[in-house]
Amino acid sequence: MKELENLVSKELPVKGKVQPVKLGLDDTIQFHCHKDIACFNKCCQNIDITLTPYDIIRLKNRLGMTSREFLDKYTIPYEMDPHGMPGVKFKPVEGDTACRFVTEEGCSVYEDRPTACRYYALGLMSMRRKDSASDEDSYFLVTEDHCLGHKEERRLTVREYRQEQGLDEYDEYGHDWRRIILKKRSAGPTVGAPAPQTFQLFWIASYEMEEFRKFVLSEAFQDAYDLEPEYVRQLENDEIELMKFANRFMRQVFFKEESIPLKPDAIEKRKASQKRRAEARRAKVRQEAAKEKDSPVT
Repeated sequence: MKELENLVSKELPVKGKVQPVKLGLDDTIQFHCHKDIACFNKCCQNIDITLTPYDIIRLKNRLGMTSREFLDKYTIPYEMDPHGMPGVKFKPVEGDTACRFVTEEGCSVYEDRPTACRYYALGLMSMRRKDSASDEDSYFLVTEDHCLGHKEERRLTVREYRQEQGLDEYDEYGHDWRRIILKKRSAGPTVGAPAPQTFQLFWIASYEMEEFRKFVLSEAFQDAYDLEPEYVRQLENDEIELMKFANRFMRQVFFKEESIPLKPDAIEKRKASQKRRAEARRAKVRQEAAKEKDSPVT
């Protein structure tokens, strides 16, 4: 049971007890949450909600903020694995554990609520077999002592519940990002501990779309990667396409999945640029050493 809970928490953090029954899309559950139920809002009083890139896009656009403004005001960073892979969670209200968006009437951002909120009271687990190139999703029912939704007389399939909660769209846009995290975990020593610069890039590509857009539109990036001008314009104007491209780019960085072609002379240009920067640093060191040598002793 403990092992099962740990597996589920690797995909979508869950609180409470996980029923040890693996569910498929056409299996039936009994659950209904609504405003008139006695426990309404209690699940929002003690939150542990990891946010996906698509969650952040939906929420920051709803609130009229940049990604950076949203992250600073509403989230806290945390490490998703022992190597320090960066994740973000909702920041609860000051001095408490409640969600900042819960009101007496319910969730104030309900139409744009995060993936983890939409899944409740289901847990999602993605697994990849050693001999498989793709991951498999499974579902589990999560029960908390305060939740009365499991006693409501309503039965529906996992598929119907997912459709009701708008999860098809959220999972479509979150799948590739989760796949990066899952593949890094399952690869283990093959990938190893990425450099701090790689994690910084993962942070920007995952959580700060405005900064990642600047990165993609930069002269250095355009000089290195062979992208069609029309596609570059699409990346400039469409956040969802930019998010998809970010996932492709990170798979290329982490796992060498070469889906974004380099320009033929990109490597030579990069080496030349690195050489110029190195020479400039050495020249600066020599100048500073010369100044220090010529400085009068006081």
